[in-house]
Amino acid sequence: MGLATGGVWAAGSDKPEKTEIRIGFIPLTDCASVVMASVLGFDKKYGVKFVLSKEASWAGVRDKLANGDLDAAHVLYGLLYGVQMGIGGQRKDMAVLMGLNNNGQAITLSKQLANKGAVDGQSLAKLMRAEKRDFTFAQTFPTGTHAMWLYYWLAANGVNPMKEAKVITVPPPQMVANMRVGNMDGFCVGEPWGHRAIMDGIGITAITTQDIWRDHPEKVLGSTLEFAKKHPNTCRAMMAAIIEASRWIDASMANKNKMAEVIAAKSYVNTSKDAIDQRILGRYQNGLGKTWDDQNYMKFYNDGAVNFPYLSDGMWFMTQHRRWGLLKQDPDYLAVASAVNQIALYKDAATLAKAPVPSSPMRSSKLMDGSVWDGKDPKAYAASFKVRV
Repeated sequence: MGLATGGVWAAGSDKPEKTEIRIGFIPLTDCASVVMASVLGFDKKYGVKFVLSKEASWAGVRDKLANGDLDAAHVLYGLLYGVQMGIGGQRKDMAVLMGLNNNGQAITLSKQLANKGAVDGQSLAKLMRAEKRDFTFAQTFPTGTHAMWLYYWLAANGVNPMKEAKVITVPPPQMVANMRVGNMDGFCVGEPWGHRAIMDGIGITAITTQDIWRDHPEKVLGSTLEFAKKHPNTCRAMMAAIIEASRWIDASMANKNKMAEVIAAKSYVNTSKDAIDQRILGRYQNGLGKTWDDQNYMKFYNDGAVNFPYLSDGMWFMTQHRRWGLLKQDPDYLAVASAVNQIALYKDAATLAKAPVPSSPMRSSKLMDGSVWDGKDPKAYAASFKVRV
């Protein structure tokens, strides 16, 4: 199990410092690689045992990571950066160990809004201007991915989320129930809750997050920096196991189906398999009669591109935190991302799991409003948006 590249190991051994790893997750489709690594025994292959802990909210995940109740977690990319910068909880040095998935989230609008003609960003903006009332939208954590997709989408359609909307925080599994009783006009969350809203007849999909940013970063495997530094071999083993599970999920439709069956169980996502398996196979419907096959559905591996912790991805979340006034000044974007994203550790784990590694820690992407993000000038990028705080 030693590194083919002759990596340097603590005390000359690659034995995990801690063999039982407590890993938190939220009941979402994108916890699948962590769950399947345990279910399929990939953890044991690398000499560790995953002890999975189902959590109720992202704030709970944050607190348990910070106080050591959890060693690692399936977690929102932007949550870790929020804690790192002291804007999403008490400041603590955090570590992004690897990416868990790209794509596969959605923005849902209530059936009531759809009945008034608000079915996408433009028609929603028009209705908001006409009705002149407080429109309420929910996301899952103030610095998290869903908040940033929601804000980006509203702003791209001319709505300033900080000034022209009321935004609340709701844990993912509670989104559908809250919309059912009229607590919000729309929400952004991970699957299966977008599709569940359609199945239950209470909401419609206004946009998928892959249509905001194709192959966007989403959940990551995160820990405190202290844990990663103290247990590098444990982290490598954990990451290698999850890389293997990610590759297994993406390998075939049959595997995806099996995964949907496993994670639908009460102990994981606690929903029906058909709430998960449609969108995981790229079969989408919007709740208004439109159906389509989406090539950019949720990816877990994609030849290792999903799992690599690109520095530019981490920096992007900070540019949006700055854009919306969560960060009061520009940080040293590259320095912070280089400290948080554990690229050297990831490369060791990828070598263990025989996964390819991209040649650059930066990547270039074009978002829905035509803006290109490549990480080269984050300060200018953060200041470049017409709609901002």
